[in-house]
Amino acid sequence: MSGLLSGLSELGLGNMENIDLYTEPEEKSAKDKIPEKPQKMKFQEKDFLFDKKYECPVCYETFKEKTVRSGKLRLMGTDKDLRPLYEQMEPLKYDVILCPHCGYATLTRYFGGLTVSQIKSVRENISSSFHSPEPAGDIYTYEEAINRYKLCLASTIVKRGKASEKAYICLKAGWLLRSMGEELDRKEPDYNKKLQSIREQEREFLKNALEGFITARQSESYPICGMDEMTLEYLIAVLAMEFEQYEIASKLISNVLISPSANPRTKDRAREIKEELVVKIREKKAADHE
Repeated sequence: MSGLLSGLSELGLGNMENIDLYTEPEEKSAKDKIPEKPQKMKFQEKDFLFDKKYECPVCYETFKEKTVRSGKLRLMGTDKDLRPLYEQMEPLKYDVILCPHCGYATLTRYFGGLTVSQIKSVRENISSSFHSPEPAGDIYTYEEAINRYKLCLASTIVKRGKASEKAYICLKAGWLLRSMGEELDRKEPDYNKKLQSIREQEREFLKNALEGFITARQSESYPICGMDEMTLEYLIAVLAMEFEQYEIASKLISNVLISPSANPRTKDRAREIKEELVVKIREKKAADHE
């Protein structure tokens, strides 16, 4: 009589054909055991970077910049002011392109051709006194990245960039400082003092981002910095609430909530902000009457 498992030899399992159904099989020797599943590989920040070649639109020299392999990053979510949160690293550190020859710096989004007058202004006001920084290591430190954003803002001011471009630089610099504060080692000497300084710098950049976006909303065409009208109005409302400009925040949040063009996700965010805004306005009124 054929066994229950007869025929398994055709699948390479002939040794199983005559095994007793209710007898426990002998345990394999250590050398025959199935190896444990290998641990998930751990990546370092440098593993997400590669060198990309650029030609400077000011001095026409070629150079390489560290660039993020964005396809390898995992987005975990966003802050209420739209800062993207990634699991493995902070890609904001690598969004500034800086020419080491002449000092011209710009966000990746705005890299490209400049007018003759812009080139002249950058050469006279940046390149003439620029000293190239020491070569970075495998990755940028937060301090190095923040300085690159400052150079980027300086170049944009000098070339008379749009209000939206300056605001976007300030926004990203503020986000980067927030990330820096979150990753600050609590064991560092003067931790609280350093964290306070970082947060003060973050607020200063975000305050300037708010001012620039308000100006851009009134004078520029959409999309602005890749944002449609409702996304920008939501962002301005969040920033305005942060700096207690509640009238602006209330007006723009209402615009988002009643707009037929705002997508459902933006409206959901706006509802959450409205609830927070109502509480803040109530608290402020109570404090004013004390």
